[in-house]
Amino acid sequence: MGVIKIEDMRFYAQHGCFEEEQRIGTWFRVDLAMETDTGLAEQSDDIADTVNYLDVYAVVKQQMLLPSKLLEHVAARIADEVCSQFAAVRHVQVKVSKLNPPLGGDIGCVSVEVERQR
Repeated sequence: MGVIKIEDMRFYAQHGCFEEEQRIGTWFRVDLAMETDTGLAEQSDDIADTVNYLDVYAVVKQQMLLPSKLLEHVAARIADEVCSQFAAVRHVQVKVSKLNPPLGGDIGCVSVEVERQR
C-alpha cells in the first residue's frame, strides 16, 4: 500500500455563510491524501497502474467551483467524489481550509477534515 498526497491546492471560491463570502469569495487551500495499492506502479513505472493525481486534481477543482455554506459540505463532496470516481482508492482524507477567515482577528485559517474508507 502507498499514500498519494496532493497538498496545498489553492482555489478562489465562494464558500461561506455570510453573503459577502458568497458574493465576493476568498482563498481556500485543499490537502488530500489517498491510500491505494501502489505495488504494480512501483514495478511497471506506468501511470495506468496507479491513481492519476491530475485526474484527482480535476475532481477537487470541479467541487471547489460549486458554492457551499459550510466547509464540512465541501470536504465531504470532494471525498465522496474521489471515492466514486477512483475505485483503487481505499481511504481518502480531505482537509479544506479557509484562508484569512472573517472572524474579527488575525487568524491564518480555519479547517475541516473528513475521511472516507472502503
